[in-house]
Amino acid sequence: MVQKTRRRVLVAGVLASAGLMNSKIANAMLSGKVTIALVLKSLADPFTMAMSSGAQNYQKHFASEFDLTVRSTASQTDTAGQIRIVEELIASHINAIVLAPTDSKALVPVVARAIDAGIIVIAIDNPLDESATRAARITVPFVGPDNLKGAQMVADYLATKLRPGDEVGIIEGVATDRNAQQRTDGFKEAMDATHIKIAAIASGDWVYSKGKAAAAVMMAQHPHLRGLLCANDSIATGAVDAVRNAHRTGNVYITGYNNDAVITPLIATGRILATVDQFPARQAVFGVDMALKALNEQTRQQDLSPYIETPLQLVTGNAR
Repeated sequence: MVQKTRRRVLVAGVLASAGLMNSKIANAMLSGKVTIALVLKSLADPFTMAMSSGAQNYQKHFASEFDLTVRSTASQTDTAGQIRIVEELIASHINAIVLAPTDSKALVPVVARAIDAGIIVIAIDNPLDESATRAARITVPFVGPDNLKGAQMVADYLATKLRPGDEVGIIEGVATDRNAQQRTDGFKEAMDATHIKIAAIASGDWVYSKGKAAAAVMMAQHPHLRGLLCANDSIATGAVDAVRNAHRTGNVYITGYNNDAVITPLIATGRILATVDQFPARQAVFGVDMALKALNEQTRQQDLSPYIETPLQLVTGNAR
């Protein structure tokens, strides 16, 4: 025990002097507690903030078992920044990383390096690309909802307001994100099943400004558009303003995804028809809990359950 403690002290001292880890990780190493990092997209997004708050509240209840550090990127699409964060965590000898990837493919190489270094890695919100992880010969569990099913839920609800032959547009998230791809597929399947025409598909990159711009272009190019299926609520709020500017409020239905608090009044007044709550705090808590359990039970990365499905709920003005 003395030798193990001495080794922890020496390693912590070397890493700290090299500037390779923050004080929270260093202190945890000295105390013998496991250390888990939650790596997110920009905290400017309400969905990401909910994840951070949920995980931090969970850690407070189990403070004697593990320390949590939360890192986030400068923007929703800052993949290079997220890769740097993971590299820093590898150098700091973190025990586990719970990651909400900014890009399903681009993060795979650095995740592979983390796993090779003996770090448990779990993806939440956005699964890593299956073909890329196979090529890297790694398995990374995904903790999160079935995005295809969630997209179908909200698109099916939109379909009840439309008639066969009506036109809609889809405003996607980041095209390389697996969750964005699944939502687009869900939107398409629901529209095809109800014989509603998809007139246009464009990227909104998860953000308000691009959602607003994409919606404006779609309405200009397709004057008979009756609906906009948005990949998240930030895009949907942009679409709301584009519809208002085009003087088509009440004529074009808008759906979101996430149930961010900012859209509650928009749903209450009908400016957004519906959204999907995918309970971000639960995703983060389930991800951190899975990492903690793996560390406590010394489960190998390859032996972790590949998928833990989290709940979804359709939210409409009628439900409020």
